Amino acid sequence: QVQLQESGPGLVKPSQTLSLTCSISGGSITTNYYGWSWIRQPPGKGLEWMGVIAYDGTPYYSPSLKSRTSIPRDTSKNQFSLQLNSVTPEETAVYYCAGARSIWSAVYDYWGQGTQVTVSS
Repeated sequence: QVQLQESGPGLVKPSQTLSLTCSISGGSITTNYYGWSWIRQPPGKGLEWMGVIAYDGTPYYSPSLKSRTSIPRDTSKNQFSLQLNSVTPEETAVYYCAGARSIWSAVYDYWGQGTQVTVSS
């Protein structure tokens, strides 16, 4: 059974870079056609898709975040990460990593438990 686990700092200062890592167990980040996404949910708001890294290592980003976002992966560790530059307090949210059997699927097969990130000085 595939399991995802987010890790990273719970507090980030404004204008700094938010960095999170998602560790995959029970499956491979390179499995054909899978996409591995980052999704966030600010308090009182809906889910926002941030970007995905495909099984072949190709990243795709939300147009609204593209200039500030990077989703690298480490196949040797079976991990992928989120780097979001120049964060603002409005980006305080629960950040989730998720996996789907198709890169552009709207239905995610696997979710991490989520990690709270607060942007504050």
